[in-house]
Amino acid sequence: MSHLNSLKLYDKPMRVALSKHQQVSLPKEGQQDAGLTKDFTNSPLHRFKKPGSKNYQNIYPPNQVLHLSNIPASVTEDELKTAFNQHGTVCGFKFFPKDRKMALIQLNNLEESVEALVAMHNYPLGDNQHLRVSFSKANI
Repeated sequence: MSHLNSLKLYDKPMRVALSKHQQVSLPKEGQQDAGLTKDFTNSPLHRFKKPGSKNYQNIYPPNQVLHLSNIPASVTEDELKTAFNQHGTVCGFKFFPKDRKMALIQLNNLEESVEALVAMHNYPLGDNQHLRVSFSKANI
């Protein structure tokens, strides 16, 4: 949480703090919620469902380098760069030498990398596959 507090997203600083509430009450079925609450328990966007999983162990603070995974063999470097260029300036790209299903991509600054992560995580790459994006500990 401390890494995200005051970090800019879409030109505005995020304010992140622990809630004073012990639990979240979701609206009852048929009750209007104005889109303010959503249960991500079974969502593909929820990356930390299983404590102890690789996702759970590989949580790193925000930085300019993003780790991409679940890349189909048919997707090219240029296709990924083009998709990420919609959210910032791509400064570097590298597929993992031993596993082309993963890559690192570097954006121009921290704000662009945060925006790209938010926009590109779970991005459809065809054949019912979706891109996984997280902050990386590695550099390019």
